[in-house]
Amino acid sequence: MVHVLSSRVLLRPTDPERTREFYGRTLGLAVHREFGTGPERGTVYFLGGGFLEVSGRSDSAPAPGLKLWLQVRDAQEAHRELAAAGAEVLRGPEREPWGLIEMWIADPDGVRICVVEVPEDHPIRYRPGI
Repeated sequence: MVHVLSSRVLLRPTDPERTREFYGRTLGLAVHREFGTGPERGTVYFLGGGFLEVSGRSDSAPAPGLKLWLQVRDAQEAHRELAAAGAEVLRGPEREPWGLIEMWIADPDGVRICVVEVPEDHPIRYRPGI
């Protein structure tokens, strides 16, 4: 059995500076740590209970199936803030059939990011009888 101590998503962008600008300024993610020097240096951002590392460079955009899921307190407020900050909003907040309120944005390489609000009465927050 593997005992996992920590984890993170590794992202190799086509333009590291532009991507750091997006995650650091547009999304406003806090920096956990930085390492190396130059434009391809590594920056690790806090993602709630996880981390996102932007480091190195790739000649092509990340895998088309890669998606990030970011939970926020208020999806409508996040929508206003992200749109004002210049994020590419693919779809505004909508309540899904499964009860979550989701909106979709994209990073500079087209990585789709689901910004999610978990309503107070959703089973993720509350489980009657447990």
